[in-house]
Amino acid sequence: MAGCKTDCVEKPISIGFQKFGRFVGSNPWWFFLCPLLISTLLGSGFYFLEERESNDIEEQFTPVNGPAKLERQFVQQNFPLNDSVFSNQRLYTDGVYASFIAVSTSPSILTQAAFREIERLDRSIRALNVSVGGEALTFDGLCARRYKKCIPNKILDVYHFYGERFEKTELTFPFFRFGFTPVFLGYSVGGVNVSSAVLKSAKAIRFFYFLKEDNRSRTDLWLNEFLKVFPSNLSTKFIKVTYSTSLSRQVEFEANTKDVIPLFSITYVIAIAFSILSCLRFDCVRNKVWVATFGVLSAGLAVLSSFGMMLHIGVPFVMTVANSPFLILGIGVDDMFILISCWQQTNVHDRVEDRLANTYKEAAISITITTLTDVLAFYIGLMTPFRSVQSFCLYTSTSILFCYIYSITFFGAFLVLNGRRENRNQHWLTCKEVPEECPTDQSKWHELCCVGGAYDLHTGSEEVQPMNHFFKKYYGPFLTKSWTKVFVILLYMLYLTVSIYGCFQIKEGIDLRNLAADDSYVVRYYDDEKAYFSEYGPNIMVIVRSEFSYWDEKNMSDLESCVEDFKNLSFIEKDIFTSWIKSYKYYGYHKNLNLSAEHVFKDNLGTFLRFYSDFRQDVNFTNNSIYASRFFIQTVNISTALDEMNMLNKLRDTAQRCPVPLLVYHPAFIYHDQYAVIVSNTIQNIAVTTAVMLLISLLLIPNPLCSLWVTFSIASVIVGVTGFMALWDVNLDTISMIILVVCIGFSVDFSAHISYSFVSSKKLSANEKAVDALFSLGYPILQGAVSTILGVVVLSASKNYIFRTFFKIMFLVIFFGLFHGITFIPVFLTFFDMCSGMYDKVNKDKQGLEDQATGNSHGNNIQSKAKENDLTEKEIYFNHTFLPDVTEPCNSKPCPSVWGLTGISQDVQNSQMCMISTIPMFKVDSQTYTVHMYANHDTATFAVNGQSKCGPDDQNCVGNVNVKSEMSNHCTANNIPSIFSSFSDVDGS
Repeated sequence: MAGCKTDCVEKPISIGFQKFGRFVGSNPWWFFLCPLLISTLLGSGFYFLEERESNDIEEQFTPVNGPAKLERQFVQQNFPLNDSVFSNQRLYTDGVYASFIAVSTSPSILTQAAFREIERLDRSIRALNVSVGGEALTFDGLCARRYKKCIPNKILDVYHFYGERFEKTELTFPFFRFGFTPVFLGYSVGGVNVSSAVLKSAKAIRFFYFLKEDNRSRTDLWLNEFLKVFPSNLSTKFIKVTYSTSLSRQVEFEANTKDVIPLFSITYVIAIAFSILSCLRFDCVRNKVWVATFGVLSAGLAVLSSFGMMLHIGVPFVMTVANSPFLILGIGVDDMFILISCWQQTNVHDRVEDRLANTYKEAAISITITTLTDVLAFYIGLMTPFRSVQSFCLYTSTSILFCYIYSITFFGAFLVLNGRRENRNQHWLTCKEVPEECPTDQSKWHELCCVGGAYDLHTGSEEVQPMNHFFKKYYGPFLTKSWTKVFVILLYMLYLTVSIYGCFQIKEGIDLRNLAADDSYVVRYYDDEKAYFSEYGPNIMVIVRSEFSYWDEKNMSDLESCVEDFKNLSFIEKDIFTSWIKSYKYYGYHKNLNLSAEHVFKDNLGTFLRFYSDFRQDVNFTNNSIYASRFFIQTVNISTALDEMNMLNKLRDTAQRCPVPLLVYHPAFIYHDQYAVIVSNTIQNIAVTTAVMLLISLLLIPNPLCSLWVTFSIASVIVGVTGFMALWDVNLDTISMIILVVCIGFSVDFSAHISYSFVSSKKLSANEKAVDALFSLGYPILQGAVSTILGVVVLSASKNYIFRTFFKIMFLVIFFGLFHGITFIPVFLTFFDMCSGMYDKVNKDKQGLEDQATGNSHGNNIQSKAKENDLTEKEIYFNHTFLPDVTEPCNSKPCPSVWGLTGISQDVQNSQMCMISTIPMFKVDSQTYTVHMYANHDTATFAVNGQSKCGPDDQNCVGNVNVKSEMSNHCTANNIPSIFSSFSDVDGS
């Protein structure tokens, strides 16, 4: 299928990069120093780092313009808070508070001993004060108030009231009538054992200390003092205490940067060490230690430049961006290994600018494909409604662009400078010239340290590394065996089955406790809260969001029907329902009011709301019109992310089905909104990115079929990563969404390298192409994968969920991407031998030779053998690279113009063939596949059918095609000609 080639884009780009490589090679110092200067200038942007930090959890980890944010805005406008009658039930934010949970060390916390310790903690909290400008900020001065008193913890009031009789008092649950007021104990008493609504025992007590929201700067000072002082009061015997504040989650999240900063230095040390070990050579001239070091430096400069530029522009720096340098290091080192591999395959005798030109010609398309795919994947990630994802994608995509630019400028320039040193045969460390051959009287250690400059005499390129030989001699042939292919297919089916199963086990949403470090006090508080206080969940506002005729019986019937729909939900407690309209009807009944009449309803509503001040906050009654109102329903048993997602979806669906215009709201919905968009956005990003990847592959990989294999690899790796991350207890949240976008780019990297190498191979059969592709790029791909994993492996030691999740998914991406690149894709490509037109051409040549042999009247066994050899040699010819002749021929004597040639009658006349003396004859040795080129000289000696014939008396007679030269390899005094050139397979065999 020669027609399937689509190199109209790839070929000009390759030529363009070849010219650019020659330009860089001619001016290396400019391209080496300019990136250093640019990085210095752009790096000054880090001066603004602290100013650009934006780690507000709500802003970064909740959807931009999420429904709950619009609902909150509606609540703020219609139901303003009344500071004099505080009600945490009616808050439209999480509130400002300090809290602690006391867990009993005995079976029940409802004991005198436990409550004495709880009472002591309560006194210490209320006694806290902070001095600011000579003013003491106390709890009593900052507390939220109800009827001029700080909001009490009712269970403590109950304890004070009953005193010594407390342990014997029968407390009903969840409501306990205390005086004339029912007290809800569901939020303050946890881990309960209830019998007939009587509290038999409880494991935990939770206290809240709410503060006013009108002056956050002052309340924040007091809360910070609470976090400093309160832990020192936790020497208790009968209870274990955990604590938190409304600030804690944010403070602990911002503290995560301190955890990751030390990991940067460790990562770069590991990356440099691995790169140096990978590029270490036992040849003191060809050693690539400095090349590896500057390759890692190039990635570091890319991070410095890109981050500095973003900070100069004013792009917010979010916690998730701290993952980016680890990723960029892996990408940069991967490009470095590809470039080094292609550089080593160039001729060491060429000028360094030509070597770099050839390196760019071979490698630039490959790294361009991976850069384009990575950058576009991240830019597409900007479509997500999460600012944390947007910031990460913007910083990372810019870093990848700089990494690419510095790879072909800064790193390419250093390859040239290092190449000049190698041309002078200078030692890699001392830069002193060393001999190419070791004196016979010197030791092996002397040869390792003081002798260098070796290269492959057949190809003129640097000596092939052992790992490349491993891929060609062992792994490649093993992978292309028939039974191995069957095993690989079965292995792939198993991989796909487990991955699809895992996809159905995935959980959505980020648990807010995971935003703090594992050893944070906040995590312990959340654990106790989940263990003992999950029975009663959030108290949900159900809001009538427009003017409504509450006095109309038909309308009220519709509203009551909707209320019943809410109560019938499995997670709603039917008996806990707070409604102003229900209380107003009860009020009207006792006052003998006809509330079915509009004027009666409105005339008496103001009096009712003044008498019941709590309900005054539930009705927007302005200018004799009711613009909005709300009632409350109580959720139960909401303990997991799945419960939260189902609760939110069912509440909104129920509100939408109601004929009355309703909306539901709770401050926690701001975070639960991620469930509504995260799956759809992830699928959207993956679909759009995959389509873009396919387009790029079609343009830059000169074969449509192989481009489809690249796209297939993307889909396969994504399915694998998604499935296995679920089995590894990683949720689909904003963090994992980022990495799934990364997944697309990296899955292209591995498959694109191999596919492009497969298509570009000059081998004939598909199996040979696969082996050749693995030989050329198998080891660089392996190096890149290992370096990327080493770049993120230190994150596995992080105490923070964000960084550990990044490691887990990146490990899966790289592992599965690598396995696809060096196992699945090579095997699958061998099933479709259509990626080159060469094979068809050879088949036609074979057929033509066979037809010719059939019609040859002089055909005999010897001639048939000759034609078979000719066929074999023609195939070998396609796989040879003809190197220029570097030997000066000896032409001191004239050469005859006619050589004798026998055996193929159609090519000769009178057993002679006229040969121009300047045109050499060549023969491919069928055993060694070495091509020999001869000068026709009258003194040349040939073995002709086992006999020796010499000129000048006899003409040089070449019998059949089996000619073996016995000429000297050097020009002698008798002017015997040399073998002009010897050349072999590209692989150097």
